[in-house]
Amino acid sequence: MKSLRTKITVMTLLVVVVAVTIVTILSVIFIIKTEHRESDQLLLLLCETGERNLDYYFNSVQKSVEKVASFAEKDIDDLDDKELQAHVDRVEKYFDEMASKTNGVLTYYYRIDPEVSKTVKGFWYTDLDGEGFTEHEVTDITKYDTSDTSSLVWFTVPKYQGRSIWLPPYITDNLDKRVISYNVPIYRRGDFVGVIGIEIDYSVMAEQVDSIRLYENGYAFLNDSEGNLFYHPRIDVSKLTPETMPPIPDGIVGDSTFITYTFEGVDKKAAWLQLGNGMRLNVTVPVSETDGDWQMLIYNILILAVEVLIAASLFTMFYSKRITKPLEELTEAANMVDMENYDFRLDYDRDDELGRLTNTFKRLANNMRNHINDLNEQVYVDSLTLVKNKGAFASYSEELQAQIDNDRENIRFAVGIFDCDNLKKMNDVYGHDKGDIYIKKASHLICSTFSRSPVFRIGGDEFSVVLKNQDYENREELIASFEKEEADISAAALNKWEEVHLSMGIAEFDPATDRSLTDVVRRADKKMYEYKKKAKASC
Repeated sequence: MKSLRTKITVMTLLVVVVAVTIVTILSVIFIIKTEHRESDQLLLLLCETGERNLDYYFNSVQKSVEKVASFAEKDIDDLDDKELQAHVDRVEKYFDEMASKTNGVLTYYYRIDPEVSKTVKGFWYTDLDGEGFTEHEVTDITKYDTSDTSSLVWFTVPKYQGRSIWLPPYITDNLDKRVISYNVPIYRRGDFVGVIGIEIDYSVMAEQVDSIRLYENGYAFLNDSEGNLFYHPRIDVSKLTPETMPPIPDGIVGDSTFITYTFEGVDKKAAWLQLGNGMRLNVTVPVSETDGDWQMLIYNILILAVEVLIAASLFTMFYSKRITKPLEELTEAANMVDMENYDFRLDYDRDDELGRLTNTFKRLANNMRNHINDLNEQVYVDSLTLVKNKGAFASYSEELQAQIDNDRENIRFAVGIFDCDNLKKMNDVYGHDKGDIYIKKASHLICSTFSRSPVFRIGGDEFSVVLKNQDYENREELIASFEKEEADISAAALNKWEEVHLSMGIAEFDPATDRSLTDVVRRADKKMYEYKKKAKASC
């Protein structure tokens, strides 16, 4: 199979030869058609690139808000003021983590419907100077008619439409800032509770749109399917009213991807694509610039045809290597990411398309790795004790079993099973909140004793520890230390739920008799029950 460099070189030279031949015979027809086709493709490519960048940004904002909204709906338990305020405080902490990771956020908020609570209003955080979020006094919703969706649009529109929604640009209450926002209504058992949302600084979106430029006088702008402008680099949209809105040029609101129209007396060509939030991204350029001075181009091509052939041959052979090398590195990095290996290195950092593609890929891979790590942490961590949960134990067991299968004679480990004694009685007598304290005290003792070993909560009152390396070698001393510390904690406790009483069973892996990890776990579990039985008999 020929290399990409050879293909690029051969293809480029063939294209040049064919192009020179065609230009010589049918120069005028070819150039006109080629210019129109290439300008359309360039317009669409630039529009697609802008659409991906804007959608990626809008989607990142949308995902952040939806994660917080999902957390909030799962967290709502009761709507009395005390429980509701505690719920708002938890959402506020979680929202702060999400908002700090999202670029261009001007404000984020969680507002409680006054019909739900007169005292618990929610929160509103702003970052007006780029120095970080600070809490802002919330808008008094009770002063407005919340049945009127023309006011407090960030609250009333999602409330009465009953769905998540991107809102077109508007001026924020109190801050006098032009923003766009994404808002999600929050429900408890089908009843509306409030609205969670993020407002994006309008200028952040404007900067991204302004970065899309073509030729000398080309630019991009945003509108809706009816032609209303959201952003235009040459029109101050913030000062427009329905009366001062400029006439919609013919073709702007059509269904065709490519449109031609006249604006301020200039014939223009544009390509548009719809963004995920419903806006239309248009990339436009004067027709005179897309066509160019094709008569002069024909004359120059005829004169320089031979020079182009020679120069193209030499340049293509040199430059194709420069192009294909970073592409090969990108391909290898993509293969590594596909195999979930993110330890790759990409050094190409020139300020060109390949450099931007390389940087975009590195950011994408890093975001993917962070996202996967975040998901793994959420999936495999017990929410009460913050140790690994039963799912993590199952995953760890598979890895350990693979080690046993591959090298059973040299692997050394032990499994400890711990059970909180009398947890049911503790819950029944003192309440589940005290039972939770009891469980956390037990978890802390296990973690502090076996500090170099993974600890798992595999049941409501049951924990498991896998002892390897130093903890395995010192297991006898650690067991003695554990029993002493357990006794000291219980003796010093002022309340029953502050004591620690654990039944313990520890079994070592025996390569001669144990076929699997399950054999060791069963033996440890059996020892734990013998320990518990012995402890009851001695009482």
